[in-house]
Amino acid sequence: MTTGRLPLALSLLAMVASVHAAPRDHQITPEDYFTIAHPSGVALSADAKQAAWVQSYWDKESDGQKRDLWRMALPDGTPERLTFSEANEGAPQFSADGRYLFFLKAEQRGEDAKAPYNGKSQVWRLSLANGDVVPVTREKAGVSQFALGPQGQALWFTGNKTHRNSDPFAALRSTHSAPQYGHGEVTVNPLYRLDLTSYRTELVLDDNKVVWGFDISPDGNRIARVITDDNELVHLEGWSDIAIYDRQQNRGWTLPDQAWRADAPSPYGWLMQPRWSPDGERLAFRIDYDGYPGQLFVTELDSAGDVIRQTDLRRPGDVTLNGDNIAWRPNSDEICYRGSEHARVRLYCTDMDGAEQGDTRILTEGDFVVGGYAFSAKGRDLVLTHNGLDHFYEVYSGRVGKTPQQRTDINPQVARWQLPQLSIVRWTAPDGSPVEGILELPPGYQKSDGPLPLVVQIHGGPTAATPYALQHRTYGRSTFAARGWALLSPNYRGSTGYGDKFLVDLVGKEHDIEVADIVAGVDKLIADGVVDGDKMAVMGWSNGGYLTNALISTTDRFKAASSGAGVWDQRLQWMLEDTPGHVINFMQGLPWEQPEAYDHGSSLSHAASITTPTVIHMGENDARVPAPHAWGLYRTLRTYLNVPTELLIYPGEGHGLTTYQHKLAKMEWDLRWFEHYVLGKPVE
Repeated sequence: MTTGRLPLALSLLAMVASVHAAPRDHQITPEDYFTIAHPSGVALSADAKQAAWVQSYWDKESDGQKRDLWRMALPDGTPERLTFSEANEGAPQFSADGRYLFFLKAEQRGEDAKAPYNGKSQVWRLSLANGDVVPVTREKAGVSQFALGPQGQALWFTGNKTHRNSDPFAALRSTHSAPQYGHGEVTVNPLYRLDLTSYRTELVLDDNKVVWGFDISPDGNRIARVITDDNELVHLEGWSDIAIYDRQQNRGWTLPDQAWRADAPSPYGWLMQPRWSPDGERLAFRIDYDGYPGQLFVTELDSAGDVIRQTDLRRPGDVTLNGDNIAWRPNSDEICYRGSEHARVRLYCTDMDGAEQGDTRILTEGDFVVGGYAFSAKGRDLVLTHNGLDHFYEVYSGRVGKTPQQRTDINPQVARWQLPQLSIVRWTAPDGSPVEGILELPPGYQKSDGPLPLVVQIHGGPTAATPYALQHRTYGRSTFAARGWALLSPNYRGSTGYGDKFLVDLVGKEHDIEVADIVAGVDKLIADGVVDGDKMAVMGWSNGGYLTNALISTTDRFKAASSGAGVWDQRLQWMLEDTPGHVINFMQGLPWEQPEAYDHGSSLSHAASITTPTVIHMGENDARVPAPHAWGLYRTLRTYLNVPTELLIYPGEGHGLTTYQHKLAKMEWDLRWFEHYVLGKPVE
């Protein structure tokens, strides 16, 4: 049985009519989460007449999500499902003439099958005329990334190859191959060019580098890559480079990195997707930091590859850069990016004169929360996905400079849902700083109905923010409001979209300033008569789990807690997580340099006062917040403090839950736990 698919014959006009006609008579349940389909990876044909995207949906029988390719004629065609395989397609790109879609999928046909049917990711081509799907690449070890050349005449891709480092102990490692070694063997990514006329493949660059992203200049001569020497994730956050290779000169070099290393607020930044300008003379790329504002650099290069000018883009207002999907608008000098500001995520474009910054404009004014986006070949048209106040992500399109319009209704069932009342609530922190959060109230609730029980749902990151948009998530959104609770998602200090100072205020002050921000927001709702201060719970995942631990070790005001993938001890986190620069940034140094900061930032150090009944969730194979944190919290509460607790370790899961059963288990445990310990209901 599958759920969340859009019927093929349903027209958009009929869908819109049904939205207006349907009574909202369905109370949202945890199971409704699994009916939600999600569009991503949106692409636009060169002539702007077609949009394509990946649509994911939940499948109970397979206990997970599946992905298919969809397409529609713009502006008002019927969405059409293109693929029906079990291979989970992704990364669609239109051919230059709009006749084909190229995409990635990993198809397995038996244990001994050879490429392209050996379960490794390959590039495939789908004919939009007859639906035929053929493999384009046949790499034994699979394809990592691909991009169509600017003129559509070639396909560029990175493969996978095992490289063994040369050092005095290399031979000994080979002799004794049974143990797992900490280093010595790396999966690197050679770059290839496949001619789409002759279908001959050329090895362009094989320098034993790990490639995290690449782009090809419009003339096909220069290649920009984000590279490291090792594919362990820690190397990306401080030891990555922007490398350029000139095919005509047969020469490669790396860009000087002083601006985003030595001169940056932290040397532990993540370099992200480079993009060549339409004239091929400028290169834009992003870098993000935990705890500090991300940056977007535009570098102008001469014919020899030397830097003429480089600009660190100035952002308007309180905007924080969001994500790695930057793009030059074709036939223009505008570099475009998603920016977070006060719980919205809008699309911005900044005009560049060479590498000198000009005016910035917003392409999506208003309450937009933009996901992916793409431009037409002439840069006049735009397609994007948007998560609104009364709908989940949908496909929008329109002319650049005009407000994009909704083109799909991927989740028509939502028309019958009784939606929570969404608003932005504002309060003042103890130090006088303004703070915001997203407040969900039950459908039809009025203040005269009296105060409500409260769930404080805390976002992760912390360099992130909860958006002003409808959400139904494993972490409490929509579910609790449907059962008569208020739910507050605070965008506490350290959140994005509230200015650089608001963001960096958290550095060196974890387990302190953001805890005070959240408690002040709770007090605001109590003072307003919306919340019953004797009936409150707190929950979060990742940094939200960390702050759940921080709150229950700071105050006993919460009657129940759900701690998901939360840090318990900062030293342990630095030792075990895959991105330790996060800890170094917020603690302002290494464990032996800042021992007091590591003590104060650890809820373990404050555990003696915990009395809150806590359910703990953790993925067995979580590399970001490893499972020993959960075991440590569980031992502390159950064995030494005699606090009611339950530990759920989800087999095979990483930092996020991915299976139907695991997600449902988490949602139902949280509901039952809170209803029992906050509302006094018997456990069913």
